[in-house]
Amino acid sequence: MGRPLWFVAGAGVGVYAAARARRAAESLTADGLRDRVRGWQAGARLFAEEVQQGRAERETELREQLGLRPHGLPELTSSTEQMKDQH
Repeated sequence: MGRPLWFVAGAGVGVYAAARARRAAESLTADGLRDRVRGWQAGARLFAEEVQQGRAERETELREQLGLRPHGLPELTSSTEQMKDQH
């Protein structure tokens, strides 16, 4: 019982090691490196979008807490309107 068990365990480890070695070799080819770089770029793009969304949400929360106008609206009237009001 001992020898067949060790034989099967050794064969399983050999198959696993061969598969890992094949994946490592494929990842070092030009196509593998290109895929890896594209994956990193996609991850960085998603991360940047998440940061932008979080920043916009936090800015909205702070503006509401401080009672400021929403972003993009002029806070001051034009100088010609102010001049008319003064006269």
